[in-house]
Amino acid sequence: MATLERLTVFPVKGLDGIDLDSTSVLDGGTLRYDREFVLVDTDGDVINGKRTDRVHELETDFDPAARKMTVETADGDERRFDLESERERVEEWFSDYFGTELVLERDESLGFVDRREMGPSLISTATLRTVASWFDEMTVEGARRRMRANVEVSGVPPFWEDRFVGDGAPALEVGDSRFEGVKPCGRCIVPRRDPDTGESIQEFRTRFVRNRREQFPEWADEDAFEHYYALMIITRVPEVDRGKPLHVGDPVEAIE
Repeated sequence: MATLERLTVFPVKGLDGIDLDSTSVLDGGTLRYDREFVLVDTDGDVINGKRTDRVHELETDFDPAARKMTVETADGDERRFDLESERERVEEWFSDYFGTELVLERDESLGFVDRREMGPSLISTATLRTVASWFDEMTVEGARRRMRANVEVSGVPPFWEDRFVGDGAPALEVGDSRFEGVKPCGRCIVPRRDPDTGESIQEFRTRFVRNRREQFPEWADEDAFEHYYALMIITRVPEVDRGKPLHVGDPVEAIE
């Protein structure tokens, strides 16, 4: 039986995620707390793993109720910030760490997701397990942290989520909410890096694409994929279903 296994949000874009037992979809279509905050430089460019591998030297945690974040550097320096009342202190510390002037911005209605007209990302546990098996250097938890999906579904085969994109694809019912697949997620440089050390897997993309092509599922619409360097799907939640609660353990069903 397909089940909502994990809900993960990334309160500060580019930094570590946190797992939640429950959340809801905001009016803007994204999960509550996901990418609610972002650090940008004076040109408006975002600090994230695509831009600098120094993010891998940080370990962060976040208390969504209190809006407080804990940050620990690789050398053991630990700080705790209130993101609502200590914005200047946050900006000063991160500016010093990354070596450039940064501003902390906030958006509670949508968050700073890359695809602002879309919604949560979704992947299956079996897909993560399969991808981890392609690389000696990767664990399932490592694959999970590299791919950074919002919604993880268990009880289904590898690449099960691929069937929900393309012409005539079915939708999903997660708990009481409808999720519609929009597109596969093309990957960037980040998945090849160890989330703790930043060390890259040699020939990661080549090996990934070869395995992805060889194991591409027969139930997926290949025309929906621009290339094989894609994993997990980006979904959209219809406005009528936004605001409804999502809980770990909710049933997940395909709607033909």
